[in-house]
Amino acid sequence: MSAGTYAPKPGAAPLGRMIGAQTALETRMLLRNGEQLLLTVIIPSLLLVLFSTVDIIDTGKGKSVDFLAPGILALAVMSTAFTGQAIATGFERRYGVLKRLGASPLPRWALMTSKTLAVLVTEVLQVVLLTVIAFALGWSPHGNPLAVLLLLVLGTAAFSGLGLLMAGTLKAEATLAAANLVFLLLLVAGGVIVPMDKFPGGVQSVLDLLPISALSGGLRDVLQEGASIPWGNLAILAVWAVLGLGSAAKFFRWE
Repeated sequence: MSAGTYAPKPGAAPLGRMIGAQTALETRMLLRNGEQLLLTVIIPSLLLVLFSTVDIIDTGKGKSVDFLAPGILALAVMSTAFTGQAIATGFERRYGVLKRLGASPLPRWALMTSKTLAVLVTEVLQVVLLTVIAFALGWSPHGNPLAVLLLLVLGTAAFSGLGLLMAGTLKAEATLAAANLVFLLLLVAGGVIVPMDKFPGGVQSVLDLLPISALSGGLRDVLQEGASIPWGNLAILAVWAVLGLGSAAKFFRWE
């Protein structure tokens, strides 16, 4: 019997192929989940249309959509990278999915990489959809596209770390309740649809340090005001990203 009878010999696929396959699976699961679609696509889109066309909140000078579009983009990042990922990962941990995947040839760090890439793919779809809706409502963005990209990437890293930390340390039911509560609170108090200057000075100083406030404020500085690089907002997001991802890596429990 020749040595090549059983070639190619069985074994794990190359790491890049495994990550790509897992990323595709994670993305399909996310887009097929009705609750996740409601959270990541429908709610941000409805909020953008509603508050841009109905005079409910005083957004200052200019068109309402110019103020709201950057905040809704920030909300979309938070809904996918934090709320959606925390809930999905929390229940995967409860049902033993993560434990089984952890025993597969796919390294645990590669699994988390795949989840992050799936989040990024979903966010691209969100940004495209919300941008189209905003343009249809008369949005006139300005600023540096590179600054927008940096804000979105750092915002994704910050919220992803916080979402994984929550999913890896709390029970699934607690994660579900806490993630949705945080989503609602930051929707109101994070500068998404309510201008930060509506809050008292002392409260505003604290709220400005939140990742959603840094992301929405930075996007608004660039896309509405035409600022170049909002270094202060980027620094806040970078700190949250390091704290969130570092804590998730240290405290995440797989079962």
